[in-house]
Amino acid sequence: MTSSDASETARDGSGSDAAEGEPADNPFVREPDTDFEPVDDLDEATAREQAEALREALEFHDYRYYVDHDPEIADRAYDALFARLLDLEDAFDLDIEGSPSNRVGGEPVEAFETVEHVAPMLSIDHTDTAAGVREFDDRVRREVGDVEYVLEPKFDGVSLEVVYEDGELVRATTRGDGDEGDDVTRNARTIAAVPQRLRGSPPAFLAVRGEVYMPREAFTEYNTERVERGDDPFANPRNATAGTVRQQDPSVVAERPLSIFFFDALDSSDPWETHSAALDAFRDLGLPVCERVETGASVEDAIRYRDDLLAERDDLDYEVDGVVVKVDSAAAREELGATARAPRWAKAYKFPARDEETPVANVTVQVGRTGRLTPVALLEPVDVGGVTVSRASLHNFDEVEDLGVGVGDVVRVQRAGDVIPYVDAVVERNSDGPYELPETCPVCGSPVEREGPMAYCTGGLGCPAQLRRSVEYYGSDKGLDVEGLGEETVSQLVDAGLVEDGVADLYELTEGDLAALEGWGERSAEKLVAELDATREPALADFVAALGIQEVGPELADRLARHFGTFDALRDAAASDDREALTAVDGVGDAVATQLVDFFESEANAAVLDDLLVHVSPLEAEGVAGEELDGVTFVFTGSLSAPRSEFEAVVEDHGGSATGSVSGNTDYLVTGDNPGASKTSDADDEGVPTLDESELHELLEDHGVDEWPGE
Repeated sequence: MTSSDASETARDGSGSDAAEGEPADNPFVREPDTDFEPVDDLDEATAREQAEALREALEFHDYRYYVDHDPEIADRAYDALFARLLDLEDAFDLDIEGSPSNRVGGEPVEAFETVEHVAPMLSIDHTDTAAGVREFDDRVRREVGDVEYVLEPKFDGVSLEVVYEDGELVRATTRGDGDEGDDVTRNARTIAAVPQRLRGSPPAFLAVRGEVYMPREAFTEYNTERVERGDDPFANPRNATAGTVRQQDPSVVAERPLSIFFFDALDSSDPWETHSAALDAFRDLGLPVCERVETGASVEDAIRYRDDLLAERDDLDYEVDGVVVKVDSAAAREELGATARAPRWAKAYKFPARDEETPVANVTVQVGRTGRLTPVALLEPVDVGGVTVSRASLHNFDEVEDLGVGVGDVVRVQRAGDVIPYVDAVVERNSDGPYELPETCPVCGSPVEREGPMAYCTGGLGCPAQLRRSVEYYGSDKGLDVEGLGEETVSQLVDAGLVEDGVADLYELTEGDLAALEGWGERSAEKLVAELDATREPALADFVAALGIQEVGPELADRLARHFGTFDALRDAAASDDREALTAVDGVGDAVATQLVDFFESEANAAVLDDLLVHVSPLEAEGVAGEELDGVTFVFTGSLSAPRSEFEAVVEDHGGSATGSVSGNTDYLVTGDNPGASKTSDADDEGVPTLDESELHELLEDHGVDEWPGE
């Protein structure tokens, strides 16, 4: 806790009565005497007693500061108490488990461990219009009747899942892909607003979602300090927060002024009946909740709340880009359910993008890994909502023509979601006309083909730009996750002529080749070669994903692998334009099938693949469709004995399908506690059999499946 968090005056208590929840008989709570006796004069028993009193007092003052927003003591007194605790713990080698002293950080970590979330951390569907919120309200009331809403700011920070067991903080995890993220527990412990242990009588198990942020005032002060010591300033509070949370040195995190708001109970051993009750309980437990959270009985309350917050947006000490409207009732939420990516009981109502005007200095074209040409406006630098913008996407050539954007025009620039800059309109026309699509690729000179609003370079992987990006994608976490093969390294390899013809060139690199590059040493060269060697027998799904086929991400690559079993089978089906075989895969429609056919029919891609397969042998997929649960489709609902994703994985590992909604193609609905009413109703309407967990276990055993979640 630093003076940048609040003024010293704001910290001073204003009354003499004991504060609610104040630790009894603790000398360090009200106007503490910080004229301590020397540590050397204390015996160990006295030191332990004083340290425990200090910990209790610091936790109380954190609560008053971060939750009640009504601090009891000045910063200088708090800092003196904190320093005294550090001295005692160091001098007497006291156990610091759960101590506020964890905020100073510890030894750096080499890498973050990836862990699965207690419950999926879903995104939230959004709208930019009041009509969109009213449509959401109409659907909710049509499906579950009258509801009340909880109205919250939509914070622009970094989401964390924080888990408490018996009131003690045990884990903090980044959102990641929604199902799993990085374990950043040691970093979270350094954030003063994150309680090490909960107050009162917490549930035996509690997983909460919070948004880490850097207060605006603290961000400005911290940036000033960085500039004064010769460091580059951060671009904006969100970037500063994201970079800090994933620092591998917790002591660096401890130095930066982060805070947090908690806004959702992901799981609890003692769940609440309403979201508003959960937030009230959060405050009692010592979990900071934003003071601007309100409840509303109607959708018009939600719209008014958004308009009011928009008017105050620039006066808030935290970044927001809209509001979130959430159904309050837990039972109604369960009945409404969720899609694969978002809950159906919440809607974000976004603020309009911030905008500024600036001239277009030039228009250029960026070539992507699939050959797609994206026009980009290079702008005279302009500050848009606190971020300096010097380039903005024009998305496609239809948009260039519709806007009429040309070099020299003055344009209005907005930041979508306060993040991605784009050109909204031409406000002053100084050019002779809009920028025109080039006839040839600006990188390799190959002809350009127009497909509707899109344009593509026909050079394939013979185009250096496509080559670079295909190699980057191959080694990315969406591909084979080759550590050390990032954008900068790939550029070095291509520029040095070490990667010329395709991804296969990676496997011919030697340690000597790499060590000769600028900035490389023997150790880093050995590490990259070892990383590449470890990918010579990749899982089929990972290999298919790494190829970067348009519309084929990791999830669809996994389905293709399960269905075809071998790479040759997939390649043969696509290269021979076997649409029946391709569209038999769940998630592959005509458009995706066309992308697969185009990719594998390409002579340039075929040559690259042939070279690559000399070095790489994709493994046969396990659990290929056609085995135990071939053609059987399941839907899961309610609280199960293990995360729903584990049940879905068991089904899919043995050839079955797991979908998110009940239809006439569903074979079984599997229900846990508090199943969704809409899914059970749909199952009744469609005549779909319903199974509980024990019945599912029997069914799997009858099909020869001896696997079970958690076993």
